[in-house]
Amino acid sequence: MTKLISLYAPFFEASDWHAAIMTSAGLMTILTLAIMECLLSVDNAVVLAAQTATLGDPKQEHSALMWGLWGSYIFRFIAIGLGAYLIKFWLVKALGAGYLLYMSLHFFYEQRHHKSNEDDAPAIKKHSFWGTVAAIVLLDFVFSIDSILTALALDNNPVIVLLGGMIGILAMRFVAQGMIILLAKVPELLYMAYVLIGFIALKLALSLPMIDIEVSNTFFSIFVLVAFAATFGIHWWRNKHAASKKAPMTQSNK
Repeated sequence: MTKLISLYAPFFEASDWHAAIMTSAGLMTILTLAIMECLLSVDNAVVLAAQTATLGDPKQEHSALMWGLWGSYIFRFIAIGLGAYLIKFWLVKALGAGYLLYMSLHFFYEQRHHKSNEDDAPAIKKHSFWGTVAAIVLLDFVFSIDSILTALALDNNPVIVLLGGMIGILAMRFVAQGMIILLAKVPELLYMAYVLIGFIALKLALSLPMIDIEVSNTFFSIFVLVAFAATFGIHWWRNKHAASKKAPMTQSNK
């Protein structure tokens, strides 16, 4: 009990709160951490969008992201308190990598064994609302390990780390919401999302202590940009091809 109190007491220290929100250095660090959280959590937004899109109802998708937001805040508070112990949680990373790989492979397995419809849109298996919320929170915990350790290396004030992370998580929810809208307009993005999920699973697995191969954020960002460009290119080509096929049919009907 004494150890638990010592871990979380700094969150309630007036001096830490003063340093966080009443000093320019503290506010600048919070802003820096929030930006870092966004940059380091692009993969999180992709997974959130793909996971939430399975609900198939815009209202439920929004609600799931909001409930997941509060759950992520609670887990983030717990995780920052654990701080130095997170580096030992390699098993969490391993389980997270395994689950993400399962998500990716299972999606493509379902597409391969699904009878294609006329619109050739990807089949999405509906998931339960609370199951989706739980998946959002647990996946955020997996993704937060690296960002929390990075943040604690930048500033050891847990209040600053917590506030920066909370702002970053909130921003990521809006990015994920935007990606859900894009998924509805560009169905091919769902395939791209699950390709990225598979790549993220590999990235997580390679970072495990027994392998210790770090895929740089620069390489990952380039991979994401190329994937987006290729997906929009395929979407444009498919629309153009579909329009060219419809044109002769329209003329023959006349």
